[in-house]
Amino acid sequence: MAIFLTKDSRVIVQGMTGSQGRKHTQRMLAAGSQVVGGVTPGKGGQSVDFEGVSLPVFDSVAESMAATGADVSVVFVPPRFARAAVLEAIDAGIGLAVVITEGIPVHDAAAFCAHAGATGLASGPVRTRIVGPNCPGVISPGASNAGIIPADITGPGRIGLVSKSGTLTYQMMFELRDIGFSTCVGVGGDPVIGSTHIDALRAFEDDPD
Repeated sequence: MAIFLTKDSRVIVQGMTGSQGRKHTQRMLAAGSQVVGGVTPGKGGQSVDFEGVSLPVFDSVAESMAATGADVSVVFVPPRFARAAVLEAIDAGIGLAVVITEGIPVHDAAAFCAHAGATGLASGPVRTRIVGPNCPGVISPGASNAGIIPADITGPGRIGLVSKSGTLTYQMMFELRDIGFSTCVGVGGDPVIGSTHIDALRAFEDDPD
């Protein structure tokens, strides 16, 4: 059983209309992720074509969640806009925000991590879980991929992996590909991050598989 991300996770991409967002959305779709839309302020009502599917673009996270039932956001916005984007996702009540963007100022990361901890979901008692920033994301092989981790270097299994290094994450996934992984979590290497090694290990410990 996976942690954080399952085959039923419904993913939106903040910054899907940008080059990196578009490229990695295609890769997430190819990995089997249920990507259901994107968010780019000012471009609501547009759509982006991918192989075999056209995804809607919304002006806000709240609109995208209402229309699609999304519970995961992957953030590919430029550093200067990242703070506002993550705060918006938290206030909209997203369950998991995976912040891929690197170069986010430390005080901005501290602000949205503190907001997630203090505010929790706007619509309920469960807090938004933040993974990142400056991270490769989360992958549950064979089920879903939220981020930039290559999906073709390993397969599903029972190992849980948590790392702050993207390169070492990929190396471990490849080296142990014949055993396979339930979930791999790249927490990010910045001074201030959302989910820590301990947070991920606790989640793995609570996973019966």
